[in-house]
Amino acid sequence: MFAQFFGSYLLNHDAVAPNDLIAAISMLADTHIKLGTLAMHMGYMTAAEVDEVCFLQTREDKRFGEIALERNYLFDEQLDELVKTQIPDYLLLGQTLVDMGCISNSELEELMVGYQNESQLNEDSVSNETAETTSRLLTSFFKDAGKEISEYELMYMNLVFNNLIRFIGEDFTPLAPVACKQYDINCCVTQRISGPINCTSSLDMTEEIAIAFASRYAKMDFTEFDEYVEASLEDFLNLHNGLFSVNMSNMYSEELTLDPPVQEEGPVLELTDDSFVIPVIYPFGTIYLLLTM
Repeated sequence: MFAQFFGSYLLNHDAVAPNDLIAAISMLADTHIKLGTLAMHMGYMTAAEVDEVCFLQTREDKRFGEIALERNYLFDEQLDELVKTQIPDYLLLGQTLVDMGCISNSELEELMVGYQNESQLNEDSVSNETAETTSRLLTSFFKDAGKEISEYELMYMNLVFNNLIRFIGEDFTPLAPVACKQYDINCCVTQRISGPINCTSSLDMTEEIAIAFASRYAKMDFTEFDEYVEASLEDFLNLHNGLFSVNMSNMYSEELTLDPPVQEEGPVLELTDDSFVIPVIYPFGTIYLLLTM
């Protein structure tokens, strides 16, 4: 998740133009080697095993390596070797921007130091992304926007970004969260969670962007906005909130109830004082995450 938030840091500090960052992130997605692909290349896992682990990630909020270890598809030493073989996306993004001529090496060095200091990262954090380091990263992200994030909000948003990476693509950059009491909607799907925690989450985008989003999620080539695209948006939000519910049960023994996701009629979504919206920039356009908790 370092590359995504490094991109946000670069935009916040006017180090690169948004179009250049999007281009660099798109190139990064093409060059990044996923752990499963690397495991197949090394002969540690079969394609069927990789597919199974990827499927299980839609049922459990766990990293690829965690599930592979549990299924005995990888040994600890093999996973360590694969992790060390991967180049951190955060560094790869910076080098891509240098290669594009957007920044110099000296500027990259200065920006990396600033990013590490602001996000309280060290060399071990960069080479070994853990729940603790991503929590610090997210806390810093919200704090820079003037928002103190609760423990539950932190867990929820961490899962959001992980699920975007898993199911939509890692070629995105989140922009700073903004407090919001009214929101003008385009194509918006909402789901409510009730129980010990009452939460309402929404996903909004234009119809054109929804087609691209749904195509990535469903791994199908949608060409027009229809009920299948709408169903894909609903399914993504329901999948995410379902995983959040499982996490709450496993970690806090709290049982949550999910209402069915619904399409908002609009044109304005009325929110409460503690609501916020996060724009997330993809090459195909910007999606908007709204959360009231």
